[in-house]
Amino acid sequence: MTKYKKLSHSFYYCVYHIVWTPKYRFRVLRDIVADALDDKIRSLCAWKDVEILEMNIIPDHVHLVCSIAPKMSVSEFMGILKGKTAMMMFKSYPTLRKKPYWGNHFWSRGYFVSTVGVDEERIKRYVKYQEDEDRKEDGSTDLKLF
Repeated sequence: MTKYKKLSHSFYYCVYHIVWTPKYRFRVLRDIVADALDDKIRSLCAWKDVEILEMNIIPDHVHLVCSIAPKMSVSEFMGILKGKTAMMMFKSYPTLRKKPYWGNHFWSRGYFVSTVGVDEERIKRYVKYQEDEDRKEDGSTDLKLF
């Protein structure tokens, strides 16, 4: 099976490594809290058709390697993910609402994201020499329009 995915009018390989932390990087993602968070992230990803390739919940941050279709931006996905999981955490574990989570913010504001691409050098070579390959296939040596 290929790693490329298909939508109605596009093929894509959009894989991201995303990392985010609880507010003040407190080490609260342990035991049943981590298990509940894992379940919620998996259900939200299934709901939004985001494929989880790898996930690791560490007491003070979350790593997620996932494939997101190009019809959804990473920032849109993270807004949904952080918003829904924060609401679930405060509802399931009311003690987390107390200080130091002023303003009912469970997660830190930002996140880290990096693309995970196919062989970058191979793609650069392909793009650089594509014109030469097209000429070989066509058998032409000049690029005149008429």
